[in-house]
Amino acid sequence: MLTKKQYQLLLLIRDRMNRDGVAPSFEEMKDQLQLKSKSGIHRLITALEERGFLRRLPHKARALEVVKLPEAASERPALAPNVITAKFGNLGGAAAKTSSPAEVVELPLYGKIAAGTPIEALRNPNEHIGVPAGLIGGGEHYALSIEGDSMIDAGINDGDMVIIKRCDTADNGAIVVALVDNEEATLKRLRRKGESIALEPANKTYETRIFGPDRVKVQGRLVGLFRRY
Repeated sequence: MLTKKQYQLLLLIRDRMNRDGVAPSFEEMKDQLQLKSKSGIHRLITALEERGFLRRLPHKARALEVVKLPEAASERPALAPNVITAKFGNLGGAAAKTSSPAEVVELPLYGKIAAGTPIEALRNPNEHIGVPAGLIGGGEHYALSIEGDSMIDAGINDGDMVIIKRCDTADNGAIVVALVDNEEATLKRLRRKGESIALEPANKTYETRIFGPDRVKVQGRLVGLFRRY
């Protein structure tokens, strides 16, 4: 599912390239989408690139290629507020519920997560997934569905279901759910470099992003993964 801003940016780039043969500048994108900074545009472009909607062409300024447009309804933006039923900050509020048989617990499922996904795009907090009790220990846990291939070299594929233990800190090198600038939730490997925090993908086609210490909050740590075949 694309967010409203992701969808608007994709259409803006397509329309400008059809008209002028070149993508708009980051400053123009920022003004058109009424964002406060160009860093927001960078996050949107990264999200669209990771999901396969957009491609950056190397060695050329403003060189972007629209690969595809959303077709399925699930890929279109959530424009109506009634489809947004949870905020990311509430993820830890629901503890695991024991189900029958006792060896299985039900965890709240909070929708999809990918690099560049704003927190309001996470949804379906009333949905649950049953997982083996032995997969999780103490504490609060929740599940997320992965969208994109930025962590594929860590064995995390598009469509996988990850189990996250809620926490606000993690060891260096752990795979975490990180909240950037209180706007963007992403699953990445955490690296601390001095006073800076790096969010590292597990796919060489994507760049490691480095932030100041006050810009990143850990929302949980990866503890398990499910995959459907």
